[in-house]
Amino acid sequence: MIKIKIIDCHCHVYPDAISEKAVVNIGKFYEIEMSGGGTTEDLLACGKEAGISHFLIFSVATSPHQTTSINEFIARTVKSHADCMSGLGTLHPDSADAYADIKHLQELGLKGVKLHHDFQASAADDPRSMKIYEICEDLKLPVLLHTGDYRYDYSNPNRIKNILKTFPALTLIGAHLGGWSIWNEAVKELADFPNFYVDSSSSFYALNPAEVEKIIRAYGTKRVLFGSDYPMWSPSRDLKELLSLNFTAEELEDILHRNCERVFGL
Repeated sequence: MIKIKIIDCHCHVYPDAISEKAVVNIGKFYEIEMSGGGTTEDLLACGKEAGISHFLIFSVATSPHQTTSINEFIARTVKSHADCMSGLGTLHPDSADAYADIKHLQELGLKGVKLHHDFQASAADDPRSMKIYEICEDLKLPVLLHTGDYRYDYSNPNRIKNILKTFPALTLIGAHLGGWSIWNEAVKELADFPNFYVDSSSSFYALNPAEVEKIIRAYGTKRVLFGSDYPMWSPSRDLKELLSLNFTAEELEDILHRNCERVFGL
């Protein structure tokens, strides 16, 4: 454990009654063995082991009617753990009133928006989602997107590039170093956009240390946020991987907490 503030910016949590089912379904979707239990208490235990002091939590609506209940669950969880948690709200492209959904998550005190277009089976640059980004750009709300999947073309670099070009004032964070499973293609296409940040989640397990360091350097340490993708992976393991790389103490401060604090106003 290191003596530095650590924020895990990519954590999924679920109500206890459905956490087991949610974790099983995610494991099936990605064909991996999951690491955590998906509950708030399990996340806190894993974070304590890793020395993490703050968590950014969220979940994903796979249908429009789930949006309100998920956002209210995240807000309640954050309120119950205000000393160590902040939250993002979910939205769905098929929402009947995206503006009302966004204003509601703001009223709940959530710090931005998380979308997962691969789960929602909708292109990230579909006109319905482009309207969401337009609203978020106007309201100065950051948007964290799942990005990349070699099996689909919902959130790959061609889609993300279109969003970044259309909304240059939008703060967009691409999960999984900008493109899960297509990391090198993503960094080549997206690293030069100044309003594009990435988190490190779900990447260390598949890339060797030299590849991870090269990708982080390409985006720049001022635009990379540490994230574990709990409950998919162990925060302790991902943190250990990051600390083994050749970054200075100052660069680690940026990756481990400063960038997240700046982007989400923590």
